[in-house]
Amino acid sequence: MHWLGEDERSWILSVKVKASSVIVKTEEAFFIQAIVNQKQPMKSTFNTWYEEKMYATDELAAETNRIEQLLPTIKTIAVVGISKNPQKDSHFVGRYLQKHGIRIVPVNPGADQILGEPAYPDLKSIPFPVDVVDIFRRPEDIPATVEQALEIGAPVIWLQLGTGTHDELKEQVEQNGTTLIQNRCIKVDHQFLVRDKQKK
Repeated sequence: MHWLGEDERSWILSVKVKASSVIVKTEEAFFIQAIVNQKQPMKSTFNTWYEEKMYATDELAAETNRIEQLLPTIKTIAVVGISKNPQKDSHFVGRYLQKHGIRIVPVNPGADQILGEPAYPDLKSIPFPVDVVDIFRRPEDIPATVEQALEIGAPVIWLQLGTGTHDELKEQVEQNGTTLIQNRCIKVDHQFLVRDKQKK
């Protein structure tokens, strides 16, 4: 596991294993099952999973290529719904992005500070522009959160895995000149499209 960073190693150690199966909440953890069963090397498993999924159709491949161009330009991300709990996906993703040089702006009305950064109760309270609004909220909360992201002029709105599919919002978002990305994890995309290529 030498190719993994500290975050990935500690996350894998925190995964609960029952019998021969792995219990996880995020889709990015699919490749862990093969590691537990020692079927193939971790890195090749992850790469195969990503390539098979994110280049499965012409539409997905085009989106992946756009994301590959976008990610290196991102400097500041507002993470809506980021948890104070280090074991939660939102916290883990925020920490990963922070460690890779991206400023994290926590949006959580129940916190004063997360990951060493001041937390804000909502997007409108952030006193400076952000490049991306990354959303970890329940599906029913997404429309209102997207509306607020549009109001602050966010260039990119990213709906994390688990927030649902919201094609009904796509036209509204695009009419504002904003990019909407959904059903993808920004950490996984960054890890595969940016981090791993920087190491080569």
